[in-house]
Amino acid sequence: MTDRRLSPANGRVAAAHLAGQVVADRYVDGTPMMLGQPVTDLCATPNGARDRQLLIGAIVTVFEDRAGWSFVQAADGYVGYVQSAALLPPVAPSHFVASVATHAYAAEDFKSADLMALPLLSRVTVLDERRRFFETNLGFIPKAHLRPLDRPFSDPATVAQMHFGVPYLWGGNSTRGIDCSGLIAAGLSACALPCPADSDMQSAALGQDITGPLQRGDLIFWKGHVGMMVDGETLVHANAHHMATAYEPINKAIARIAAQDDGDVTARKRLG
Repeated sequence: MTDRRLSPANGRVAAAHLAGQVVADRYVDGTPMMLGQPVTDLCATPNGARDRQLLIGAIVTVFEDRAGWSFVQAADGYVGYVQSAALLPPVAPSHFVASVATHAYAAEDFKSADLMALPLLSRVTVLDERRRFFETNLGFIPKAHLRPLDRPFSDPATVAQMHFGVPYLWGGNSTRGIDCSGLIAAGLSACALPCPADSDMQSAALGQDITGPLQRGDLIFWKGHVGMMVDGETLVHANAHHMATAYEPINKAIARIAAQDDGDVTARKRLG
C-alpha cells in the first residue's frame, strides 16, 4: 500500500516519475520553491491537520498551486500542503542557524529593529561579512549564530539537547515547538544525516538493532514515540507527559510509558 505521506500524487496531479504507477489528471516535474516564513505547517490536506513543519530556507518541489494552497514534497520526501503565500522563488542557502534561536536585524547593530525571529536550523544566504554580523537575504544576523552548511554539527545528541525545555507540539519541527520525531530529525539533519520525518519511518530506516548497553546517540522506539540517549542511562525526548523536551532516566521512562498502556520498547537502534 502506498504511503500517502511519501507519495506526491493527489488525483489531480502527480510527480512525473509516477506516470503509469498512479492515476492522475496530469503528471508534472514540479517547480522548486523556498519557504519564506520562519515556521510553516505542512498539512495533510488544504486547511487540514498539521503533519509536520518546514523551516525558512527549506526547498520544496511544488506540483500544484490551487486555491491558496500548494501541494509539495519536502527534501526528506514528505508530501503535503502548505499555504502558497509562504513560498518564494528559491535562493541557494549558504548557512544555517546554529543557536537555539536568533534574530535578523535591519542594520549591523543589535539595537536596530529586529525583522524576524529565526529558530535553530533555519537556512539563510550570506551576502556579506561584517565585523560581528553577516548580512543575509533576511537581514543582519550575528555571526556567532550562523554556521556554514558545509560545516554541520557532528553529534546529533548535542543538537537534541539544545531543545531542552522546548514546548511539546504535535507535528512540531522547531525550537518554537517540537515533537518526538521532530527532535530526532533536527538532531540528524543538523549533522547532515538523512532522517525520515515520523517515528515509524525512523524506526524502519535508521540505525542497527542493538541488545547490549546503551550509549550516547542511541535511539529508543515505542509505538508512536522515540527518544535519544544522551548517555547510558538518560533519555532526552519531546513528550506529552512533560509537555516539553525533557531528560528522563531510561528505566523510569520505560516503566512510565508501559504504565500508561502505551506499550513496551519496540526497538533500540544505534546510528552508524
